[in-house]
Order: sequence, then structure tokens, then C-alpha cells
Amino acid sequence: MANHIGIIGSGSWSTALAKILTDNNNHIHWWIRNEETIKHMQLRHHNKHYLTSVYFDTSLLSLNSRAAEVVAASDIVILSVPSAFLPAVLEQLPADAFEGKKVISAIKGLVPVTNQLINDYLAERFNVPAEKYFTITGPCHAEEVANEKLSYLTFSGTDLEAAESIAALFTNSYLQTIANTDLNGVQFAAVLKNIYAMGAGIAHGLEYGDNFLSVFITNCFREMQEFLEKYGQYEAGSGREAVTHNYNASAYLGDLLVTCYSLHSRNRTFGNMIGKGYSVKAVQLELNMIAEGYYASRCIAEINGRIGAYMPIAQKIYAILWEQLHPEEAFLELEKGLI
Repeated sequence: MANHIGIIGSGSWSTALAKILTDNNNHIHWWIRNEETIKHMQLRHHNKHYLTSVYFDTSLLSLNSRAAEVVAASDIVILSVPSAFLPAVLEQLPADAFEGKKVISAIKGLVPVTNQLINDYLAERFNVPAEKYFTITGPCHAEEVANEKLSYLTFSGTDLEAAESIAALFTNSYLQTIANTDLNGVQFAAVLKNIYAMGAGIAHGLEYGDNFLSVFITNCFREMQEFLEKYGQYEAGSGREAVTHNYNASAYLGDLLVTCYSLHSRNRTFGNMIGKGYSVKAVQLELNMIAEGYYASRCIAEINGRIGAYMPIAQKIYAILWEQLHPEEAFLELEKGLI
């Protein structure tokens, strides 16, 4: 029986996921906000705004600007919009919109204001049960998927067999897949690596070299582990079951490394411009793309106010982005504490 797969989002990562699925001969229902983009794709067979080198067999695409219709037509729904925009995109959907469906988050961020993981937001707003929720994490850049460079994706869910079944839909000659049950761990790792990639970009903009960056990323990784351990203790105190995290897995260290080092990383690029003296507003206008690490830095700072992890790097990045702390001053202070 064929799967009915829906994608909510039309950015570079959504386009990469659509390429993988259609290369594997899956038909997809694809929500694209802009009708002009839909018409262009129907006529020219590619997304004119993102990954323009990727051409689609449009017989495998059902394009629609109404999210509710895409969700209704799908058994598996992939959410791939910036986390800050997710509530607005889904606000018109009825409370039972995802009933009986598998929901996959390809979002590497937290819902702002409430600071929720995507699964917690969906459970509260749409009553999505834990066993029907899955995540896609890296390390994987959309640009390399477009060029069919060998990449790896991690699929996480409380139901490992179901996560492996979903992963199989994406596996092909240029895409290998991994499955695990560390749902919250990989989501927070994806959130944190974007913040640290902004820091790596700031360091580059300030003309620190590779030697410093290697030490900086090592300390970011240690800080990530500190946060997750403290969060686990906090959750255990709230009655949730503790989970052991495999920090050596590619969804942790690998995704952190590629996001901090790669020129494809929009978070690194965002940070690099901040380090060179651009304002946040100027960077946002220049990039015309959402860098999840910007919003995530505030979410994590607020969450950490409750759990109390020692996170000097994340705190300094937050202060640079939201409290106008000068990047050079912040990094001079950080230099002294790295180990």
C-alpha cells in the first residue's frame, strides 16, 4: 500500500526532502505558501527560490497553498518550516487534523514564547501521541543533498520499528539513514548546534583561527552534554523517564561539527556577519533566510534559567544577539574559560 506523504514548507530543507522522496518514487502532497512559486514549479519543474538546480518529475507532486488540504490528504506529514512560524502555519488546522497520522518534524528549533519542543507543542495543540511523532536530524546540508553527495539522516521516535520504517522511505544511493529512540536528545542537540554554529561564525568574523575554533567546538560539545544531563534531571523530577544519550552518535557530534565548519551553514554565516560588525537586523535582511540559532539562543537561555546548566558559551551568544553585548568583548571573556 502506497504511503501518502505530505510536506509542509518550501525552503531549502523542504526542497531537499522532496527531492529524496521523489527520487525514491514517492508521490508527495506539498504545501507551498506562494501561488506564484507553485505555478513556476508546475511550469519549470524546480523551486525558483531554493536549490534551483533540483528538477522534479511533477507527476509525483501535488502542490497546494492550503496546508489543511495537504495534511488531510496525507498519512505521513513532514513539518519543515522555521520553528518561529510553525504556530502561524498550523493555526487554521482543526484540533484533530493529525488524528491517525504519523507526524515527522524536520524542524531544528523550539517554538518561541512557550519554548517547547515540537512534539510537546503538537501534543498540546493537536493531541499528537508520542508514538506517532518522529524527527529527522543530520548531519546533512540541503545543498549536498541537491548535489547527491553522500549524506546521513537520523530518524528518532519512541517506536523504533516505526522510525526504521519511515527511514526506509528516504534511503537511497546518496542518503544513508540511522534510527534511534532518543527523541528529546536529538531535538535539543539540533537546537544547540545551531546556537554554537553562530558562535563559530562570530569567531571566524572576529578572525580567530582554526586552533581556537577546535577548542571552542570541543567546549560547545561539553556544554551540550551538560545541558542535556541537567535537562534530564529536571524531567526526572517532573516524573518523566530518564533517557541515556549516545553523544558519540552523528546526530550529536557530527551535526555540531558540520554546522560549525561548513560554508553551507546559514547559522555559521549569520554569526560570521555578526562578528564582522553587522547588526542582527542587517544580517536578517541580507540573508533573506531564517537562521534557527537566533531564536533558539533566547529559548535556551530561558529554559536554562529553570534547569541551571553551566553554559557560558550559549549565554554569551545570547547576550551578543539579544542584549547588544559586543562580540569582541564576549569572546575575550570566553577565551579565559575554555579547556
